[in-house]
Amino acid sequence: MIERIMAQKLRDMSEWFPVVSLTGPRQSGKSTLIKAVFPEYEYLNLENPEVRRAALDDPVGFISRRPDHLIIDEAQYAPELFSMIQVASDERGRAGQYVLSGSQNFLLMHNIQQSLAGRVGMLKLLPLSYQELSDTQISLDTYLIRGGYPRIYDAGIPTDMFYQNYLMTYVERDAGGLLDVRNLSSFRKMIGLCAACVGGLLNLSRLAADVGVATATISSWLSILQSSYLVFLLQPYAGNMRKRLTKAPKLYFYDTGLLCHLLGIHDERSLMNHPLSGEIFENLVVSERQKAYLNRGIEPTLVFYRDDSKREIDLIDLTEPARPQAFEIKSGATYRDTFARHLRSVGSELGIPAKDRAVVYHGSERYDTEGASVVPAEEFLLRES
Repeated sequence: MIERIMAQKLRDMSEWFPVVSLTGPRQSGKSTLIKAVFPEYEYLNLENPEVRRAALDDPVGFISRRPDHLIIDEAQYAPELFSMIQVASDERGRAGQYVLSGSQNFLLMHNIQQSLAGRVGMLKLLPLSYQELSDTQISLDTYLIRGGYPRIYDAGIPTDMFYQNYLMTYVERDAGGLLDVRNLSSFRKMIGLCAACVGGLLNLSRLAADVGVATATISSWLSILQSSYLVFLLQPYAGNMRKRLTKAPKLYFYDTGLLCHLLGIHDERSLMNHPLSGEIFENLVVSERQKAYLNRGIEPTLVFYRDDSKREIDLIDLTEPARPQAFEIKSGATYRDTFARHLRSVGSELGIPAKDRAVVYHGSERYDTEGASVVPAEEFLLRES
């Protein structure tokens, strides 16, 4: 098992809250992590039909007959349990009683908000980060193509085989069953089209026309992809500026391995020659920034900047309000001074000091230039934040 950065934060949460919830995409390593961190807890998985039936038939007895240190995996399958967990945890009044995990954020969070608000420490576990795989000596490009799903590394599953089965399971089982998506072929087509517009401004009307469904349907399906941790939207900067700012978000994937699979990229040559290679590299840097924060239990505030003068900054980190940071992301291995042009002008207008502006590129040399630093992506991704 590859050591997960989140392990210590998970332990901390169990000392502070009576209930801890761990969400994330399917097969991101949630079950493995919680069983490793809490080996003394009883473990129940509601994907087991018999266990699920017992929970649904008698939620009161299901909880009352269990010990007060209990892991319930895929807890969203039995929403009736949540009110009983509330009653039991309130009666005992101790931290660290229950650990709940699930792959459907919307369903799990809905149940938590209904019954367990204020009693739960919440964490999100994404696939392995580049930092977590640093001991494997994996190259950045190989990681970008493979992605970070643990089974690819632990079980040695060929990447194409893994993602082919992953998508089949997700579309047919989760979207078609648990989330009640009726038109699975169009839903699957939308996932592919999301990959084709990665890193670009999201246009729901165009996406709906390309898929052949209503815009409202696309909006609903996109929410499903977000709650399943397949994609996320990077919102535009919305501060008080004299310039008119774009209002459309950008779309990215949480895992570049899945993204590359959807785009038919299987090796470094096909990555290098792909017309979206720059956007894929940008996706890598942005998604790894997300992981760096989430692995430490911090919900990041990340945005991008684009105004009507076509000035753009790929990533602005507002997670620490007193220390905003700005990053321009370039997939090339050679730095050019034009890369930092918007970092200098926009960064100054936003009050971001030069020391907190950087061009993140695919080269190997680190140095400072006027108004910004130049940082190799590999070094940048190995930072905590």
